Amino acid sequence: MDTSKILIVDDNPEIREIIEILLKGEGFETFQAKDGLTALNQLKKQDFDLIILDIMMPGMNGYQTCIEIRKNSNAPILFLSARTKDSDKTLGFSSGGDDYLAKPFSYNELINRTKALLRRYHVYKGKTEILEPSKAISYHGLTIDEQTEQVTKDGVTIDLTNTEYRMLVLLIKHCGQVFSAEHLYESIWEEPYYYGANNTVMVHMRNLRRKIEENPNQPEIIKTVWGKGYRCD
Repeated sequence: MDTSKILIVDDNPEIREIIEILLKGEGFETFQAKDGLTALNQLKKQDFDLIILDIMMPGMNGYQTCIEIRKNSNAPILFLSARTKDSDKTLGFSSGGDDYLAKPFSYNELINRTKALLRRYHVYKGKTEILEPSKAISYHGLTIDEQTEQVTKDGVTIDLTNTEYRMLVLLIKHCGQVFSAEHLYESIWEEPYYYGANNTVMVHMRNLRRKIEENPNQPEIIKTVWGKGYRCD
């Protein structure tokens, strides 16, 4: 049984109950929040392994809530929304979300996305595998400790999400290799590439560059190979 803690944030009590029933059936421990403010208050009291977050809520919407969550937590965030335009998804990823599931969704879709996000997060946090002792990786002023998952630049800690961390390590460990958006997506998200995934990669890359580059508009660490993808030299 999986004892991962999942926070369900939605202003519709029926949707919260449905999601809770589905997740509890898989062995997850679930908690509910009726709006963004309630969710933030719960996050002050305990940590969660995953947050399922509705976008259209009264008061603080999902995007705003996500931005606030990211100030203190790197737990994966799965957005739920009936809004499925690419611009909506891009805004969700820009806010700090990790995945996006359109309403209405199937039982299998919800469970598969949930398990994939939790698997990556647990590995990132060292909860499901013990890493062998390894030397820190140094690159362009960055220092990456693979055991603690800590990234510093010139001695200052950089707070990355698990997706950003995995993307950075993959590229640095394969310096000189060009990774297409498709290759990056399938390596990091561990699922088949789909139409629109290119936007997902671009937004996460933009967020990562904002944190590690001196000038994100002229990146020196992760460079764009036009028409092909991304690489570290």
